[in-house]
Parts: sequence; C-alpha cells; structure tokens
Amino acid sequence: MATFMAVMVFGGAAAFAIYALVATLRPQAARIVAVLRGGSADPRFEPLSTLVRAERRIAVRRWAAGSAMMTLRSREAA
Repeated sequence: MATFMAVMVFGGAAAFAIYALVATLRPQAARIVAVLRGGSADPRFEPLSTLVRAERRIAVRRWAAGSAMMTLRSREAA
C-alpha cells in the first residue's frame, strides 16, 4: 500500500513537472529550435521599451498641457 501511495504521489509530481515544462516551452518552441539550429531568433518582443515610450509620450502631453494652462492663466490675469 505504501508503494502504491509513493508511486501515485511521485508520479503525480512528475506528471505536473512535465506539464509545466511543456506549457512554458511550447509557445517558444519555434524560436528555441531556430536558435539551436544556429539561426537567429525572431525580433524580440520588448514590452518595457514600449512602456517607456508610452510613459514619455504621456509626460510630454502633461508638460504641454501644463504650459498651455499657464499661458491661458497669464492671459486671463492680464
């Protein structure tokens, strides 16, 4: 009975580990195979650089809106 339980527990753990490996490697399998064959990988997806550009764009818009508001306020004061 203990042997059966050990096989079930460790077999389940092994099955889960294999599933986790397959689930993480399958989406990138084509890139992995291309690199292993000596080719270059596809262009990298860089979400952080996209985020940095978006943040800069937002900052510029805020700065432009702030300077426009200051001009408007100075005109109203005059």
